Amino acid sequence: MEIMKSTMPIPVAFAVLVASLLFLSSLSSSPTAAKEEETASVYIVFVEEPVGEEPEAFHVRTLAAVLGSEAAAKRAILFHYTHAASGFAAKLTAEQVEKLEKQPGVIQVIRSRTYSIHEPISSGGVVM
Repeated sequence: MEIMKSTMPIPVAFAVLVASLLFLSSLSSSPTAAKEEETASVYIVFVEEPVGEEPEAFHVRTLAAVLGSEAAAKRAILFHYTHAASGFAAKLTAEQVEKLEKQPGVIQVIRSRTYSIHEPISSGGVVM
């Protein structure tokens, strides 16, 4: 049984392999999508209570006008508020927020923040 020898030197073969892997990984993620993902934050969108339409449908339709499709809006929406307030939470870029604020029925768009009330209070180095 004869062993086949590679006609390509090992360093060249390795370089070709690395270049191929880099090319394939660049195809899987577009720079635009990666940039939007990095700059997107969660926003709370307060809207007027829809009349004659389900709140969730109104939320999707309102956001779809900015994102270009209902499918994109459904992916971006994280939560619907329908009891104490009418609105939704969605992951948006600053540019998308600007466009959304101009949509009919949108009252206010604010960046979501998380507060903690269970942090220890320190007084002169002593934790109370």
